[in-house]
Amino acid sequence: MKGKINQIIKFFVFALLFFVLSRGSIQGVVFPFAYGMFFALAWGNQKVYLLVPAYIIGATLNNYSFAGIMPTLATVVFLIVPYYIHVAVKKPMQKWELFLYAALSQAGFLIFAILSGLNVFAIAAHFVFGLVMMALEIVLVEALVLRGLSNKLSLIEMIGGGAVLVAFAAGLQACDIYGFSILKLFVFFVVLTLAHISSLSNTLLFASLMGLGALLANNNPVYVAPFVLAAIFVCAFRKLNKIFPALACVLAETISIFYFQLYYNGGIIECIPVVLAGAVFVCLPEKVYSSASLLFNGNYDRMAVKSLLNRNREVMQRRLERLGEVFLEMNFVFRKLIKKQAGEEEIKEMLYEELKSSICKGCPDHKHCHRTFNDDTKKIFVQLISTALARGRITLLDLPNYLSSRCGKANVLINEINTLTKQYKSYRSLVGSIDTSKLLISDQLEGVSGLMKSLAKETDCMIAVDNEKEKRVIEELAANNIICMDALIYQKDAWTVMATLIVREEDAQKLKLQEVLSKVCKNKMCVYDVRQSEKAGLVSVNLKTAPAYDCVFGLALTPKGGNNVSGDRHCIERLDGDRFIFAICDGMGNGEAASEKSDTAISLIENFYKAGFDSEIILTSVNRLLNLEGDDIFSSLDACIVDLKNGSADFVKMGAASSYIRGEEGCDIIENSTLPIGIVQEAKVRTQKVVLKEKDYIIICSDGINDSFASDGDFKDFILSLKSQNPQEWADQILAQALSQNNGYAVDDMTVLVVKIFN
Repeated sequence: MKGKINQIIKFFVFALLFFVLSRGSIQGVVFPFAYGMFFALAWGNQKVYLLVPAYIIGATLNNYSFAGIMPTLATVVFLIVPYYIHVAVKKPMQKWELFLYAALSQAGFLIFAILSGLNVFAIAAHFVFGLVMMALEIVLVEALVLRGLSNKLSLIEMIGGGAVLVAFAAGLQACDIYGFSILKLFVFFVVLTLAHISSLSNTLLFASLMGLGALLANNNPVYVAPFVLAAIFVCAFRKLNKIFPALACVLAETISIFYFQLYYNGGIIECIPVVLAGAVFVCLPEKVYSSASLLFNGNYDRMAVKSLLNRNREVMQRRLERLGEVFLEMNFVFRKLIKKQAGEEEIKEMLYEELKSSICKGCPDHKHCHRTFNDDTKKIFVQLISTALARGRITLLDLPNYLSSRCGKANVLINEINTLTKQYKSYRSLVGSIDTSKLLISDQLEGVSGLMKSLAKETDCMIAVDNEKEKRVIEELAANNIICMDALIYQKDAWTVMATLIVREEDAQKLKLQEVLSKVCKNKMCVYDVRQSEKAGLVSVNLKTAPAYDCVFGLALTPKGGNNVSGDRHCIERLDGDRFIFAICDGMGNGEAASEKSDTAISLIENFYKAGFDSEIILTSVNRLLNLEGDDIFSSLDACIVDLKNGSADFVKMGAASSYIRGEEGCDIIENSTLPIGIVQEAKVRTQKVVLKEKDYIIICSDGINDSFASDGDFKDFILSLKSQNPQEWADQILAQALSQNNGYAVDDMTVLVVKIFN
């Protein structure tokens, strides 16, 4: 029901609009305003079944002669027919096609204009002014349909709105009823309303445009000065009770009539529309103006939204802190579950006691061996157990002559020792794997705890939104024909200013966004994310303080000669906080097995870093996880994490070849000092931090590249000889040189990654 009422209201508004615009003219000769608005509203997705009857009624009421009705019907036909053809073929109408149909729709006007003897200049003016007005009306309709009245218009949209007001004023000028000016009634009421709910500039601009429209209609400036004078008087009393602006409006009109004598035939009747407008203005309840104020002034204070945002951040911070504590406590519990393995002497003592109870207990010589010669017997047994643990098994040859000549159960003893040591090794391996798994889980729990606390710390701050900066950004973007529906600017931390702008899709890629925001925020800003908005046609552009540095990179690689698959894998990934990770994982050997091992390692490392874990937990966890596989294929890791905010780089190496940093002052070597991933459970992770400078080059490579040179010094000399500024050319030249050292043959999988740092 409500929808039908809205459609009925919209129909009458359209009919009234078309009636007024069809009466609007240029000097009473050219009437170009109505048909452009008709096509513009259709372009703005207004219902055609409402527009067509509204246009016919509005235009026919203005001119119900045969010469008026036929051009009206021709205009309607040239909208309806193309519209439904495009709907039928499911082909969207292009804007140039709309202008073509609009021009063709005036064929009826052209015929009757020629028959009536209208001069060619008036006919040309009808077409030119009509299509120009249509273009401006389309711009305005697109803005209002897309965004509504509550957002600042761009310059071209303001021009379109001004043109429509001028045309509307020209139409109202021709709507007088027995000397009663509908134009004055409308203008003075709107002037009073605008002064009450909007700014002084908007009020004066509206009054001026309406006076200009009346001037355009009859080539008479009679209304320009009275409208502007009334606007000035009203604005002078706009802060007082509503009755004072209304009285000021009447006073201004009285002065215009009787003192300045601005009207040709001024009299009491000229004051009636002004008095009526003032009375309506005073009588309307304040809530009407409050609603209108929200409609025209979209930049109202969003304190409630900001308060809710900060409250939600506070709640999230507390929850993350508590979750961090939970995961940390779980880490402690898991570490307590890890069984401490017995020492070597303790194990030998335990196995010795087991042998005594299982082999010697029923022997007739038990007392003689384990009492009279207890120390010698125990020493021999422990020695045999040690040999079995070291070699895996013992034989008859390992028994000393003393024991083999006296013991009647020598063969049984050998079998039992071999069985016990084998069982113990299996048990130790199982317990070790279980403990490693527990350690792995414990490490992850500790990492999640740290991550939770880091997130809690990040959210543990009030978002201080800067209303003045937001307003300046919106205004300056509008001056550059970029419509910003809303802006949110806040300081995230000491390094970073964050901003979110809601703009049209076509404006999202404009460099002016970054320029204006950088100027207002006094920070170099860059776009890091563009997302679709909830409203069609709009996108959310997210910007933040640009880091001090950026980087470009080059990559060159080849598998070992004769292989289709390389055992090397690389990772190039942007992380949160303006960081990059560059890594190469080199699987031991080459081919499918090495490739699979490298794939697993590099995938784990990449995803751990993207999740936000720190290097020590990541590499310790990956090392333990790969160690659990129990195969003999290992991987070296060469990783460099570059922080673009401050130009620092963390080098993490596990069994990897040397890396190099080539700067303007020379070349530094970053050497490896640890074992590859997966060899031992408790691998030592060492991170070397380096401060980078502009135009530094980072070179990381697999050992296939590094080993092709005679020494690290030779590789360094070759790097110093490179002259290009392009990191991809560096990578290609390094790979080519490595191959040439082996007569063009890849003796191993080869991968080289070159990163260039710049401001």
